[in-house]
Amino acid sequence: MRFGAFLAPHHPVGENPMLQFRRDLDLVEQLDKLLFDEFWCGEHHSSGWEMIASPEMFLAAAGERTSRIKLGTGVISLPYHHPFNVAQRIVQLDHMTAGRVIFGTGPGALPSDAHTFDIDPMLLRDRQDEALGVVLRLLRGEPRFSYETDWFTMKDAQLQLLPVQDQMPAATASMVSPSGMTLAGKYGIGVLSIGSMASEGITALATQWDFAEDAALKSGTTVDRSDWRVLLNWHIAETRDLARDQARQGLQRWHNEYIVGTLQRPGTIAYNDPDEALEAVCGGASKGVAQTAVVGTPDDLVAFIRKMSDLTGGFGTAIGFVHDWATPRDTANSWDLVARYVIPELNGYTQNLRQSQEFVSTKRDPFNRAGEAILDKILSNEKAAKAMQITAKQSKHNAAEN
Repeated sequence: MRFGAFLAPHHPVGENPMLQFRRDLDLVEQLDKLLFDEFWCGEHHSSGWEMIASPEMFLAAAGERTSRIKLGTGVISLPYHHPFNVAQRIVQLDHMTAGRVIFGTGPGALPSDAHTFDIDPMLLRDRQDEALGVVLRLLRGEPRFSYETDWFTMKDAQLQLLPVQDQMPAATASMVSPSGMTLAGKYGIGVLSIGSMASEGITALATQWDFAEDAALKSGTTVDRSDWRVLLNWHIAETRDLARDQARQGLQRWHNEYIVGTLQRPGTIAYNDPDEALEAVCGGASKGVAQTAVVGTPDDLVAFIRKMSDLTGGFGTAIGFVHDWATPRDTANSWDLVARYVIPELNGYTQNLRQSQEFVSTKRDPFNRAGEAILDKILSNEKAAKAMQITAKQSKHNAAEN
């Protein structure tokens, strides 16, 4: 299983935006050093909490501070852009990052963004479909072609520069409805399941992949579960109590001020107490709803990811959602713990090391025989035998004094 991070971002209003951008870049650099596989950032134009308007610009800066981690646009809202401009920017980013780009798209997550562009929300998914097909044709290097719709026109379009990657990986966002999965199947690309951070989204995951496979069969394409990325919420510390203490205040603020107060998401209510907020997202099963986050230890996260893998039937990449529930220092430690303990446990990196340690500690006969061989050599040498006797007497004396 691969691992990554998704930065919407979700930063509380009131902090210095310049410092927030810097901390986000610091995080990408940290994740690169910790050997995470992917980093994603989104595009938003309203809400206050989400201030990255151009994921391409942010990822270009991130590319200069990293060397190996894949950089995904999570996502470019295609209905807001001319497809040719999108293709041009993605190709340039792929060259600037030496072929590390994943092209992620979506219809646009915030109704307030669509309102700013004066686009009817009912048109967003159809426009994403249309634009995605055009961009993929351009990235494949198709010869000049024209295309005309009621919202964009191209004449004799052909990219003068193609991506570094022979086949740039692509993915589309998926929430609760089947539209994202269906689009992925139509074009034979990957999926970024964003709805998995909500209870209803997690519940829907069990049947989501069928929509991608059905659409792929109809369109003559193929889809692969290894290209399915599932977003998960977590904050990890050395103990469960410590993790809860670090995240409780920030989690409540995020839920009350952003989910309820800003987005006014239907069916959500504000929590009067931080522990109530924690219980709602981490102890959901006890209330008959799906658990949507892990605030606990590396072992807790390992168990949760295994549970999610069983629920979905298997996916390729676990993506941690970047949030400000805890302080920057504690958040950095959380990602460090995931890299040190969660990833190797799930991928079996330490399995043989444990077996080796167990073998050495339990199978003593061969090693005792080796000790006997050494002792025999010492006793067969008169000077060495006398020296050993002196050393043994001195050890008994020191032990008696202690």
